[in-house]
Amino acid sequence: MKKFALLVMTLSLVLVAAVAFAEEHAAAAPAAATGISAAVAALFAIAIAAFGGAIGMGLSISKAVEGIARNPEASGKIMTTMIIGLALIESLAIYTLVIIFIKA
Repeated sequence: MKKFALLVMTLSLVLVAAVAFAEEHAAAAPAAATGISAAVAALFAIAIAAFGGAIGMGLSISKAVEGIARNPEASGKIMTTMIIGLALIESLAIYTLVIIFIKA
């Protein structure tokens, strides 16, 4: 699992670096190509955000269930902390979506 996460992070870094170091030829590019590029970039951004959020949520829920199984008396505190954590994880994906709507 850690190798897969490292692979995904490396791949995303390579994709982001290619865009960050690209030369600016926006004046020569037609408007339709720029719109398509923005749409593809937005698609990749929300896909990466959703993928990361899903992995984070899955791990946090599995650890919470393990904690409740080991100590059932602490289920209230564990559930409360898990719900707050899930809300914060989901907010990161929502922030990505908002930034995409602002930039597009």
